[in-house]
Amino acid sequence: MTSYSCYLILLLFTWSTAAYGPNQRAQKKGDIILGGLFPIHFGVAAKDQDLKSRPESVECIRYNFRGFRWLQAMIFAIEEINSSPTLLPNMTLGYRIFDTCNTVSKALEATLSFVAQNKIDSLNLDEFCNCSEHIPSTIAVVGATGSGISTAVANLLGLFYIPQVSYASSSRLLSNKNQFKSFLRTIPNDEHQATAMADIIEYFRWNWVGTIAADDDYGRPGIEKFREEAEERDICIDFSELISQYSDEEEIQQVVEVIQNSTARVIVVFSSGPDLEPLIREIVRRNITGKIWLASEAWASSSLIAMPEFFRVIGSTIGFALKAGQIPGFREFLQKVHPKKSTNNGFAKEFWEETFNCYLPDGSKNSPASTSFHKGHEEGLGAGNGTSAFRSPCTGDENITSVETPYLDYTHLRISYNVYLAVYSIAHALQDIYTCTPGKGLFTNGSCADIKKVEAWQVLKHLRHLNFTNNMGEQVDFDEFGDLVGNYSIINWHLSPEDGSVVFEEVGHYNVYAKKGERLFINENKILWGGFSKEVPFSNCSRDCLPGTRKGIIEGEPTCCFECVDCPDGEYSDETDASACDKCPEDYWSNENHTSCIPKQIEFLAWTEPFGIALTLFAVLGIFLTSFVLGVFTKFRNTPIVKATNRELSYLLLFSLLCCFSSSLFFIGEPQNWTCRLRQPAFGISFVLCISCILVKTNRVLLVFEAKIPTSLHRKWWGLNLQFLLVFLCTFVQIVICVIWLYTAPPSSYRNHELEDEIIFITCHEGSLMALGFLIGYTCLLAAICFFFAFKSRKLPENFNEAKFITFSMLIFFIVWISFIPAYASTYGKFVSAVEVIAILAASFGLLACIFFNKVYIILFKPSRNTIEEVRCSTAAHAFKVAARATLRRSNVSRKRSNSLGGSTGSTPSSSISSKSNHEDPFPLPACAERQRQQQRGCKQKVSFGSGTVTLSLSFEEPQKNAMANRNAKRRNSLEAQNSDDSLMRHRALLPLQ
Repeated sequence: MTSYSCYLILLLFTWSTAAYGPNQRAQKKGDIILGGLFPIHFGVAAKDQDLKSRPESVECIRYNFRGFRWLQAMIFAIEEINSSPTLLPNMTLGYRIFDTCNTVSKALEATLSFVAQNKIDSLNLDEFCNCSEHIPSTIAVVGATGSGISTAVANLLGLFYIPQVSYASSSRLLSNKNQFKSFLRTIPNDEHQATAMADIIEYFRWNWVGTIAADDDYGRPGIEKFREEAEERDICIDFSELISQYSDEEEIQQVVEVIQNSTARVIVVFSSGPDLEPLIREIVRRNITGKIWLASEAWASSSLIAMPEFFRVIGSTIGFALKAGQIPGFREFLQKVHPKKSTNNGFAKEFWEETFNCYLPDGSKNSPASTSFHKGHEEGLGAGNGTSAFRSPCTGDENITSVETPYLDYTHLRISYNVYLAVYSIAHALQDIYTCTPGKGLFTNGSCADIKKVEAWQVLKHLRHLNFTNNMGEQVDFDEFGDLVGNYSIINWHLSPEDGSVVFEEVGHYNVYAKKGERLFINENKILWGGFSKEVPFSNCSRDCLPGTRKGIIEGEPTCCFECVDCPDGEYSDETDASACDKCPEDYWSNENHTSCIPKQIEFLAWTEPFGIALTLFAVLGIFLTSFVLGVFTKFRNTPIVKATNRELSYLLLFSLLCCFSSSLFFIGEPQNWTCRLRQPAFGISFVLCISCILVKTNRVLLVFEAKIPTSLHRKWWGLNLQFLLVFLCTFVQIVICVIWLYTAPPSSYRNHELEDEIIFITCHEGSLMALGFLIGYTCLLAAICFFFAFKSRKLPENFNEAKFITFSMLIFFIVWISFIPAYASTYGKFVSAVEVIAILAASFGLLACIFFNKVYIILFKPSRNTIEEVRCSTAAHAFKVAARATLRRSNVSRKRSNSLGGSTGSTPSSSISSKSNHEDPFPLPACAERQRQQQRGCKQKVSFGSGTVTLSLSFEEPQKNAMANRNAKRRNSLEAQNSDDSLMRHRALLPLQ
């Protein structure tokens, strides 16, 4: 059974290595063997395997000069380590390097040889098998390049815990240690690169992009991570396509159609150069320009894509490149390559033929190398410039520096340096094993591995705990995921003015160690868009929304496609492409363009505005006129007119009018808490005091005139003290209302934001509208009572109460305040105060004009009427009217009696009232009445009133009359004279009250 197993394994090993002839590997013996996987070719030739015959190994095509340079970097590092006296002394590193041809199948063929040899060693079959030429196990593998290839290789190597250190596989899937146990890498994973791409798009304010990814384990995870980052930044993706170097022409055409019809100008590409090349060729053929290409590091500096003939299409490429390193002596090493000198490097021969477009004499003209060149040349990918189907022979004396190829492009060593670093990482892990002190090792009980019998899993253990300083002075240690965290350089493709080649200008960097938001740096002055322009291209679904607008959603479209909507009033946006408008603070309002907030306009009934000035002037005019009337009344206080109007109450009435006019000024100006609490009580108390004076004054005279004969009781009852007491009591009720109001719900200053959006109305919040209603209602109640008494006393002597004028003033008062209620309820803001001021001034002017202006006119312009005789004349006239009214009633009664008796045949009086000429008046009349009497002696005097006319005659005709008629006439005259005397007695009683 054991012999059978040995046979199978040897057979497997023999088969796996047989596919690789002597020219298909680079191999050197040593104490410890390192494996290497490099893409010396870009792909394999498509071949239909119909299985009618034994399948043959596929042929690799399209030579990769950069891949050969990477291989050279590994050999250079191994030779440098072998010559080092400090690193692994007395130990020699060997290598076995294979070409993956950038395909999984070829990579697995090579990996199988590594695994097979290790499996043979692990079985310890030397005692059963005669293995004379023992090949040491491969304790670590450097490679591969593509993430898809490394994924397949890692799955196989992981089964045997053979450490794999990749120099270019950046897929974030490879960080999964549960699946890829032995995988490590010297390149950052794509998670940082995808984030950096999204940061660049956000930096240039693009939000409308397309994505293209290789259909493998590199492209799919990378673009998926980019989508996640784009979504966080509100970047929309117009299209997302997958490509491969093995896609048929129809699939390529479909992708190109999508790109051509898309409005997105920025295209994010996660792909390798070989996978992207067929697509770029078709785009160049269709001459689709104006696109901006955001390149991942796998193709950002690819020699397949960075070609001058492609530049007009992809000249606006911005890509990521790994941080360049320095390898001293590497340049000279590259220049020393020669097929005859590089005996351990089976790829040197093909490299020489491809570089100089020739074939070495010992090779067949139709050798695989030659055939691969012609196939590549026919597709425009060869390095040579021959046009014939066959190459000329090589002399071997060609100068390698005379030909420009990517092989000698050592200005920016990125992948090459990663290869160099990977080899040194393995060497330092071996050095840790070599220098391990027993008891301090990483294995059980602190044991150490034997460097002479070291196994792959032991090297993997030390790689996971590796920590060393590289030749650039940087610390190298793998994290828990087997990754090295590194930074990226940002490059922009330029066209060299010297030779027309594509050069990679470094325009920025991305520092993954920095804080978020500070990682990206770009020097825009170095960027050339399309090879010549400095203007940043536009790649947005919609034009930017200017400040003052916001983005509005368009139904059925991505969020990046929007319409610009003006911010509503009261909201603003001060940035471009605002998603929403911000509300202004409470005391602010948006400006005309809605780009900022400005303080709201504050409005109140100000002293300086025309309306406020006009109301103030009217209030001052009222105060002046009232003061003038008060001055006139004070100066002429002893004149009959002033005395007849109840002088003391008139003074108090004028004082209350002064208060009314003054209270209106509290409604003008910016409302403060104290003015709000003072103005309504001041207005209410002032008007109640005014109306109380008029009420008491009017009611007093009315009561006296309605009394039959004023007695001493009337005079005492209506004395000044009692009048002032009544005024005080009426006013005190209003004071109580105001005190209760101020205590329970005091008014206060209030900033009203609700009436108009852009204006703050500073008004007084009355606290309680019910209290205000009681205040005005009580005032109107007193005014109604006053109106009643004034109307009732309208026919009394004018010098006592001016009833008609008071009645008219009360009518004005009611009209003003009844109109005030709807006006107050329908206005807002400062006009509320203005309405109340107008009502106060109108009512005050009405009272002042109706009650006092007539008297002031008589005092100043009609002094002849300001005499005691005029006052008594007015009273006498009133007495005569009362007497005439009584006489008319009695004459009507007498006439009815005479008619009932059948009449008389004698003469009748010629008047309703007769008197002897020499009749003495027991109460002398005033002078004016006396003069009237003297003028009318012997004639008739007529007194007119509402029900008729009574003729007063002081003489009688002497007709013939009988005795009965004379007796009846004397009786009537006696009764009528008695009634007239009663009226005159009342007049006499009222004179002292004047």
